[in-house]
Amino acid sequence: MSQDSPDLVAAPPAGYAFAELEQPAVRGEQPLAEEVALAIAYNGISHAVMMATPADVEDYVVGFSLSAGIVDAIDDIYGIQVRRVGEALNVDVEISSRTFWALKQQRRQLAGTSGCGLCGVEALEQALPQLDRLRKVPLPPAAHLHDLRQRIDAAQDLGQRSGAVHAALFIDGQGELTLCREDIGRHNALDKLIGALLRQRQPVREGCVVVTSRCSLELIHKAVRAGLATLITLSAPTGLAVEWARRHRLNLIHLPHRSPPRVYAPAPVAP
Repeated sequence: MSQDSPDLVAAPPAGYAFAELEQPAVRGEQPLAEEVALAIAYNGISHAVMMATPADVEDYVVGFSLSAGIVDAIDDIYGIQVRRVGEALNVDVEISSRTFWALKQQRRQLAGTSGCGLCGVEALEQALPQLDRLRKVPLPPAAHLHDLRQRIDAAQDLGQRSGAVHAALFIDGQGELTLCREDIGRHNALDKLIGALLRQRQPVREGCVVVTSRCSLELIHKAVRAGLATLITLSAPTGLAVEWARRHRLNLIHLPHRSPPRVYAPAPVAP
């Protein structure tokens, strides 16, 4: 697998000029979050285009490929090539023949139902997929979440400079924040972190993943497919996200601003 190529993306300006609305003579410069169109093709066939922050591209591609169910394991990915085309990034991903055949079959089924009135069936299957249940893992010690919001702020390099980005972070078995990935998209940030954990062969079951965004069902899908043990969210999860986390044995914890951490999954045991 190729290495990330940061030189493919032009360095952003140090800051963007602005003037205050009420006092136009007062001016300044502010770094802003960057975004590019990122196109992914598998074995030469275009699959998706997303708007993303142009950093940690290979982490993102690996995480997206796994969390979207395109591959079952990182070993199904043989190579990644990133090319810059104008203001976009083209990513060519080489995957195993078995995985590519399954992807083509899925695409053929979706295309074949476009005019029959049943095209929503496959869409529902993708929105509510059949996922394997995880092996139950104990909840993390409360001490691992102590001052977590402050530690997250310190770890967000891009967020500190420009704002407007989400973050996904990994807490290891000793309670230390060891990885942080940021992106304008909340799904992208989690995909980048999952990809980084896989590429570094980190024991994901021995730690926790934290997301700074709201927790909807799609993030639960990604966490379960990646085999994570615990997902911690800074915003409250949706009811459906809680139901699926409980069903699939994913520990789900919400960290409110001014209240102690709340465990939604596993479900509380009645006294």
